[in-house]
Amino acid sequence: MSVEDTSPAAPSFKSRVYGSLLGGALGDSLGYAVEFDSIAAIRARYGSAGLTSFEQLDGGSHFSDDTQMTLYTVDGLVEALEWANDGVAADEIACLWLAYLRWLATQDVAVSSSAPVPQPRWIDAQAVLRHRRAPGNACLSGLASGEMGTVARPVNPESKGCGTVMRSAPFGLIPHISRDAVYKLSSDAASLTHGHPSARLSAAAFSLLIHHIVAGSDVRDAAKEALAYVNNVPTKAPELSESLEAALQLSARNTVLSPEELTAALGEGWVAEEALAVGLYAVLATSGGDPAEHFRNAVAVAVNHSGDSDSTGSIAGNILGAFYGEECLPADWLEALEAPEVIRGMADRLLAVTTG
Repeated sequence: MSVEDTSPAAPSFKSRVYGSLLGGALGDSLGYAVEFDSIAAIRARYGSAGLTSFEQLDGGSHFSDDTQMTLYTVDGLVEALEWANDGVAADEIACLWLAYLRWLATQDVAVSSSAPVPQPRWIDAQAVLRHRRAPGNACLSGLASGEMGTVARPVNPESKGCGTVMRSAPFGLIPHISRDAVYKLSSDAASLTHGHPSARLSAAAFSLLIHHIVAGSDVRDAAKEALAYVNNVPTKAPELSESLEAALQLSARNTVLSPEELTAALGEGWVAEEALAVGLYAVLATSGGDPAEHFRNAVAVAVNHSGDSDSTGSIAGNILGAFYGEECLPADWLEALEAPEVIRGMADRLLAVTTG
């Protein structure tokens, strides 16, 4: 199976869910080890090829706030679906807000007294998630305000950091819902912390990309479909369109960009549209070989640059895991991954409410 040729033996939905969540955590974990390093510093420490394996890390690596918030996104969706399966209508965005407030409580951040106090759930008892791993300022401040941000009443109205994109793969993993529903869920959830149109639309484009992959599209076609959709909504973010078009065009060349060329062309990934473009480029530019080889190569491109390496790595991992399923996850990397049982536990909860 290649990234641009869907095999008849497509992975099961269960495998795609496990693959996307675990794959994102793997990319996040490798990238988190070098998140704030320049490419010069990365090469000085790990050699000319940079960081390409967990074996190069002394003592392993942790996943960051990217995986934490992705898992809390899953939990918010699971709670809403639990209510729905019981015949009770629930506000999905309110469930996600409460989930993110429970994540905020793990970060030792004071929250406004106007915020509701959520009831604890299984995820909140997982000690591995109760660590502060360089969370984004807009995610913290937007939630700590105690105000439930909306498109009409935005919190952090000028912020378009990548904190919306890196947590949004789960919206694309909900089966049997329309593209319109995926768009609304992911863009409204992004508004809980970030108010800039590009932050919302980049999150929606990523969710739609995952949605189309799970439905059977190859990655390039899925990206084109997601881009076409967000280009046709009333809210516009021209920088997102420009970034994704550039990623599609550059990845069609026969050579992979150097880290310096990558960030010059697509940015460093600190803002939403750049993070999505870099992660997507890494996947498309490295297609070929068996799934595990493709995963290793794509994540290496996604994390080895002078930018937000954990977010770009997690996005690449989410995409490839959704496309190939668990087949692409390198066994030795999984052995080094922090708390895979917690990630699988959240995947199991999502599967239980969506497929029984």
